[in-house]
Amino acid sequence: MVLIEGRCVPDLRGTLPGRGAYVHPTVACLEQAVRRRAFNRAFRGPGPFDTADLREHVVRIEQATP
Repeated sequence: MVLIEGRCVPDLRGTLPGRGAYVHPTVACLEQAVRRRAFNRAFRGPGPFDTADLREHVVRIEQATP
């Protein structure tokens, strides 16, 4: 994922500009990263960052996985 204008967005191909970070595609890992403020460290910013787009993507992945 990358940070674009304060929003964490999925970067599926790894080609979007900007500083990137990785998170396992599970809601549990995403929630833990938010709780531990991992994105603040990864993106070197004060946050909080909008993770709605990223959460939606992770939920879709979890629902599609058998």
